[in-house]
Amino acid sequence: MQKTNGLKESQSAYQYSFLCKLTLISVTITFVKADGERIKAKGQVGNSILDIVVNNDIDLSGYGACEGTLTCSTCHLIFSKDVYDGLPDKPTDEELDMLELAQERGDTSRLGCQIIMTEKLDGIEVIVPTGINDARQT
Repeated sequence: MQKTNGLKESQSAYQYSFLCKLTLISVTITFVKADGERIKAKGQVGNSILDIVVNNDIDLSGYGACEGTLTCSTCHLIFSKDVYDGLPDKPTDEELDMLELAQERGDTSRLGCQIIMTEKLDGIEVIVPTGINDARQT
């Protein structure tokens, strides 16, 4: 079995993201904060969840501090089991390493910078953990 460093998966996600941005298909995602506040945001197929947070100027304290470079774990989100199982890509080793440092990590945790929205993910809800841990400062 050939080992990869995750670049093949990243390249595939990037190519998909680039092609989908040309189509401008809208998607909606709801962020559920610890206090119960629900924030609904719109994005495009091909956007990462981090892109949607930034483009909608959503106030999630400290979220996405490394701007999607897989070096901080601040965009940690928790998905329902059904949504998690339906995500288009499995986490890379690099993402799993970052998730080990995330607060409130569970079996359905992922980093929002690594999730590229598809039409199938339209309407999902994600849980925003109570706290964040910036792995760059540990």
